[in-house]
Amino acid sequence: MAPGPLSSRVADLCAEVGNRLGGGAQAQVVDVRRRLGEPLRVAIAGRLKSGKSTLVNALIGRRVAPTEVGECTRIVTQFRYGTSDRVDVVKRNGARVSLPLDEAGMIPQRLGVARHDVAYVDVTLTSDHLRDLTVVDTPGLSSANTSVSDQARRFLFSEAPIDDDLDSDSAGALSGAEAIIYVFTQSVREDDVQALEAFRSISARLSSNPINSLGLFNKVDKLAGGGQDPWPIVAPLASDQSKVLRRVVSDVVPVVGLLAETTEAGRLTAADCEALRQLAALPQGERTVLLASVDLFTTRECGITREARERLLRLLDLYGISFAIAQLVNKPTLATGELVRMLFQASGFPRLRQTLDHAFRWRTDAIKAGWALSSLEKIASHAERPHDRELLRDAIERVLQQPESHRLRLLEVAQLVTTGAVDLPDQMEGELTRLALSNDPGWILNLQGSDRDQMVRAALDAATRWRAYAVAGASPSQSRVALVAHRGFYLLSQRIRGQARVN
Repeated sequence: MAPGPLSSRVADLCAEVGNRLGGGAQAQVVDVRRRLGEPLRVAIAGRLKSGKSTLVNALIGRRVAPTEVGECTRIVTQFRYGTSDRVDVVKRNGARVSLPLDEAGMIPQRLGVARHDVAYVDVTLTSDHLRDLTVVDTPGLSSANTSVSDQARRFLFSEAPIDDDLDSDSAGALSGAEAIIYVFTQSVREDDVQALEAFRSISARLSSNPINSLGLFNKVDKLAGGGQDPWPIVAPLASDQSKVLRRVVSDVVPVVGLLAETTEAGRLTAADCEALRQLAALPQGERTVLLASVDLFTTRECGITREARERLLRLLDLYGISFAIAQLVNKPTLATGELVRMLFQASGFPRLRQTLDHAFRWRTDAIKAGWALSSLEKIASHAERPHDRELLRDAIERVLQQPESHRLRLLEVAQLVTTGAVDLPDQMEGELTRLALSNDPGWILNLQGSDRDQMVRAALDAATRWRAYAVAGASPSQSRVALVAHRGFYLLSQRIRGQARVN
């Protein structure tokens, strides 16, 4: 993924001043520039058996992460792009032990290294899904196995970035996360909220807020029995969960993780689709009985082998099977590729992809730039040579004076508001959040499809409202937020005008 405009500007700053610095400061600035070009880093957290690994596989586009509880599900695992498939068990002393993927193409259940010696597992894959995305899978919470649960809690709840069970590399894998996905099923519990808050507290500075945190409501197909359509039930439940998690995530996305993994990882074969076609050809009454329960589906005689039906259950479960059969009954000539596409849509996963590909990437540019500027300021404050300190601080100031850098301030004040640190009326909170999270003027102003003159007027009106609020009736903290929003809307009006002149 190419760096965004703010990250690119900071990277140019690093290139400009790097060679003029002393040895120690120069190496640190080079490292900052390198990290600016890395892919979006997404950390996955949640309870044991919430379906985290299934969703990791869907994100990766390959079934690599074991979905059954085992040794490697108790350890932090990082998935990133590489020129070859490789599993490295990184030991606490920094040594690496390389392992092949097993016969099924998955991480081996046995790592061959004593658990207490393992820092984390580093997996590189040739999957194109990882070119723009690094996924960090974390141990599950609330395991029946106390040691697993305690290890996960130490990992998530430690106030310091490093504790007795987590080395600096593993902590770095987490602390560099720019987006957080918290997976839950059925309903959110109080300790889910606590876990997410603790998880965010050691993530990247600007992402430690709802802006870059997402709740994933998984296994929603289990809300309806017998393969029935769960989505009419899901919508109000997801809305309720969004309210519960309002201060810790930006949104709650309902998904059927198994369907997402099966379709994204290309697991549905031509033989599987043929078995589905045979099921669709059965009389309606027979289909109804088969889909009434898992036991009936696997044991009742119907002309399709039990092994084939058991495999369909592992790939799709009753809801996915019922959905696929309904599509094939409606259109018997439906191509396999089209059926897979429809199953993918039915999983709810496209919405997650869209959030990662658009919204999170837009925010990540500012998050990376903010992190880099903060790091450069720290480098400057610790530089031994006065010349290095002044050179870095002058360069940082030049970047911050650019109008584009106001997005950093917008994200910072949006963080204060979305976490509840600064209270604003709901309408104003929504307006500020849209301004901080998007570069689409129509979406920000709730004027999709309007002409540019109308949007310019709306942006200026918003700037005026925020200015009036800042000087009349606002508390000091509210006033500081309002002044940032005022400038943000004024700059938005200028940008819309600039686009009109270009076009």
